[in-house]
Amino acid sequence: MNEPLLSVRNMYVTFSSEHGPVDAVRGISFDIHAGQTLALVGESGSGKSALAMGIVGLLPPSARVTGEVHLDGQSLLGMSDQQWSGIRGRRVGVVFQESLSALTPTMSLGKQVAAAVRVHTNLSKRLAWDRAVELLDMVGIADPGRRAHEYPHQFSGGMRQRAVIAIAIANAPDLIIADEPTTALDVTVQAQILEVLEQAKAETGAGVLLITHDLGVVAGHADNAVVMYAGRAVEHASVEDLYRSPAMPYTLGLIGSVPDAGAAHRRSLVSIDGEPPSALNRPSGCPFAPRCPLVTDACKDAEPELVPVGAEASAHTVACLRFAEVQGRRPDEVFRNIATVVSGTLSDERVLRVRGLGRTFPITKGEIFRRKVGILHALSDVSFEVRAGETLCIVGESGGGKTTTLLEILRLRPPERGLVEVLGHDLSTTSAHLVKTRLRQSVQLVMQDPQAALDPRLPVFDLIAEPLRAAGYGAHATKVRVLEVSGLVGLPPDGLDRFPISLSGGQRQRVAIARALVTQPRLLVLDEPVSALDVSTRASVLNLLARVKAEFGLAMLIVAHDLAMVRHIADRIAVMYLGHVLEEGPAESFFKSPRHPYTRALLSAVPVADPGRERNRSRVVLTGEQPSAWTPAAGCVFAARCPLRPTLSKEIQQRCHLERPALIDCSDARVACHVA
Repeated sequence: MNEPLLSVRNMYVTFSSEHGPVDAVRGISFDIHAGQTLALVGESGSGKSALAMGIVGLLPPSARVTGEVHLDGQSLLGMSDQQWSGIRGRRVGVVFQESLSALTPTMSLGKQVAAAVRVHTNLSKRLAWDRAVELLDMVGIADPGRRAHEYPHQFSGGMRQRAVIAIAIANAPDLIIADEPTTALDVTVQAQILEVLEQAKAETGAGVLLITHDLGVVAGHADNAVVMYAGRAVEHASVEDLYRSPAMPYTLGLIGSVPDAGAAHRRSLVSIDGEPPSALNRPSGCPFAPRCPLVTDACKDAEPELVPVGAEASAHTVACLRFAEVQGRRPDEVFRNIATVVSGTLSDERVLRVRGLGRTFPITKGEIFRRKVGILHALSDVSFEVRAGETLCIVGESGGGKTTTLLEILRLRPPERGLVEVLGHDLSTTSAHLVKTRLRQSVQLVMQDPQAALDPRLPVFDLIAEPLRAAGYGAHATKVRVLEVSGLVGLPPDGLDRFPISLSGGQRQRVAIARALVTQPRLLVLDEPVSALDVSTRASVLNLLARVKAEFGLAMLIVAHDLAMVRHIADRIAVMYLGHVLEEGPAESFFKSPRHPYTRALLSAVPVADPGRERNRSRVVLTGEQPSAWTPAAGCVFAARCPLRPTLSKEIQQRCHLERPALIDCSDARVACHVA
C-alpha cells in the first residue's frame, strides 16, 4: 500500500540546439501515490511541461530523457510507440492546457470520447457512444445526449476543457496529468473544472500530476508540491508545510506575489526582480542568486543540493544555503524592496461617463446570399462613470459584454444607443476633428497579449515613439519623451534597440504600457493586462500600474476575470452578466459585503493561496453556462443560474422570471436584484 503509483528518479530532459545540448529538466525526483495530487509550480520556462511530457513520451524525437520513471513498477522510459499506445489513454490520461488544440475540429465530441474508449476496449460503436454520453454527463455537460453530436467550435472554453477531461478519464486511468487545466478560464468555470478533476480522481482513484502557476489552485487541490526553477526542484514539501513555512526565497516570493481577494486590506505585492536565467546561460552556483535578496558569495560558488528542512528526512527539502533565515519570515521581511500601496487622489472631474449604453449585432445565415435571422443583444442599458485618479474594473464571465463595452468607448464615435461622454464631450455631437486632435491621444489602450499587440518588425524605441510621431511631435521631443516614459516603466535605456521577440512577457507588457502612456493620456483602458503573465511578473506590472495611476492622476478602466488582481488595484467595480450591469460600487464593499447572488458566486470561486482558508470556506459553484444573448430572458438575465432563486417564494420566483430588475441604489452600491 505504501508503494508509489508514479516514481520519478533523477530525471533529465535534454534538447539539442545550435549551441549544444540544453538541459530543460535537471535531476528531478518525486513520488505520486494513488489518490494523491502532486503540484508542479514555477514560472514559465522552469521545465514543468517538459517534465510532464517527458513522463508520457510526448516530447519530440530530438529530446533525450534519462533517469528512471516507473508507473506501478513498470519502466516508462525507452518505450516504443506501440508500447506507449497501450499506456497513454488507458493507464495515463492527459488534460492539455489548450483544449481547442487538443480536440479534432472535424469530429463531434461524442465521437472523440467514444474513440478514446474503443481504442482500449472491445466495446461496440453503440456501447462506446453510450459510454461517451455517460462521461460527458459525469463532467457536467448539460443535455449530453444532444451535445455529444456537436463540434468543438460550438462549445465554450470551459465546456471544451470538460470534454478533454472526459477523454482523459474515459478508461479510468491510474494517473492523470493536468497541464495548466484552468489557465485563461473564467473564475467560475475554473472552479467547475477543478471540481470535475476532483470528482474524476475520486471516481477512478487515480493519482494526479497538476502543473500550474496558480498558488490558490495548489492550496485547494494538491497534497504535495514541487517548486521548480531553472529546470530543477528547489523546494519539495507537503502543501501545508510549503505555505506555513516556505524555506526557499523563491517560494516565499511567489507566495508574496499573489493578490488575496479575501484580505481585510489591500496590500502591495512582492515583485521578484529580474528574469529566470536562460537554459543556455545559467549562472554558476545557485540559479536564483541574481534575483535573490539574501544572496551571499557562497551562493555563487556551487549549486546547492536538496537538503531536509525538518526532522523527517524526506518530508520537506530545499535547495538553499540560507533556508534557516527564510523560514518563519513574511515575504515583505525578505524582499525589502517591495513597493508600498500608493493611493491616488480622487477628483470630482468625470473623465468617462456612460449612460444607457446598448449594442446589438445582426445574426445572419447563408453561404452565398446572407439573410438576417436574428439579433444578438451584446449590451443593454450599461451605465457607469470613471473619475480622474480612479480605477474602475469590469468583471464577469466571458460573454458578459466586458470587451464590447471597451470597444464602444475606444471607437470614440456615436454609440448605437445611449450616451458615451469622454472628458465632457458627448461622442454623439463631438466633431471628428476634435476626436482626432484631442480625444484620441487622451484615451489609450493596453491589450491582453503584448506579443500580439506589438509590431515584431520595430525596435522598442520606435514602438514607444510611434504614437508621438502620429501626433506630430518632433524628433527631439519624441526622444526625450520616450526616454522619460521608458525609465518610468522600468525599461533600461540600453534595451530600447531590442525587438519584441528578445523580450520576456513582462518586459513586453511594460513596452505596451509605455506606448500607452507616452501621449500623456487622461484615460487608460486595459483589457486583461496581466492574464498572460507569470504570477511574479504579474505582481510587478500591477505595482507599476498602481504607481503610474497615483503619480499622474490617471483614470483607468480595466476588464479582468481575475478577482484577486481586481482586489489589488480597483477603486470601484462593475459586475457584468449577459450585457447587463448587475452590481456596481466601491471595491471595499464589493469584497466585504457583496449583494448580488452572481457577485457572491464569483467571489466564492476565487482560489485563495492559503490551504487552511481555501479548503474550509463555503463555495457557491454555479451550474450551467450563460444563456444565449440571441434570445434574452424577459426577466432577470441571471435567474436561470441563480442559486438563491429556489429558496424564494413562488411569487418572487415568478417576478424574477418575468420582470427585469432595475439597477437601484442599495447603501453605497447599485444592485440589479429583486431581493438584494
